Amino acid sequence: MQKLIQGLHKFQSEICISHQDLFRSLAKGQSPEALLITCSDSRINPSLITQTQPGDLFILRNAGNIVPPYGAGSGGEAATIEFAVAHLGVKHIIVCGHTHCGAMRGLLEPSGLEGLPAVKSWLQHAELTRRLVLENYREVEGSARLTVTVEENVLAQIENLRTHPTVRARLARGELSLYAWVYKIESGQVFQYEHESGQYAQICETAPPSALPERSPLRRVF
Repeated sequence: MQKLIQGLHKFQSEICISHQDLFRSLAKGQSPEALLITCSDSRINPSLITQTQPGDLFILRNAGNIVPPYGAGSGGEAATIEFAVAHLGVKHIIVCGHTHCGAMRGLLEPSGLEGLPAVKSWLQHAELTRRLVLENYREVEGSARLTVTVEENVLAQIENLRTHPTVRARLARGELSLYAWVYKIESGQVFQYEHESGQYAQICETAPPSALPERSPLRRVF
């Protein structure tokens, strides 16, 4: 806890002073460009990864970066998505999974969820992911199986996003773009699913991210 208190002191005594104009402008309202949906994992820092300032990203985090289909969840995911799209008018939605995801490991190994009934119930929203991996990647084992589960889950959640009325309406008008990312913890690399190749490819400066089309077929690991 002391580390947090020290960080808070540094923020108030140094960062706030050097960014006074930014914070004053943010006090008047927000207009983020993108909604980023990612995992609650403590190793993921969306603003650090994207090098963005306060006010740039509207962030939704939960175990496994899961988006329940519209009407299926009792949490705040639907409300957050609706607010971001319909009220704030974000132009981009990114679903970002990550390597070594504990939620996806739990999805593959439900025996490890004994004593965690809420987590087990929550992961039912990722049943499509579990089924895709079970039926289409029988030959993949070990760490590669976890990685492909992470990748499949991101794309499954993209499909769930399309069931939300506000998302569907904006997509139909060409006012919204969806992106599938996977963050590799050990290297800091970010990979994006490319529809043309059916694979995840590293995002680099020479290849700007491109939005996903209406549907995403099965894909392969990076």
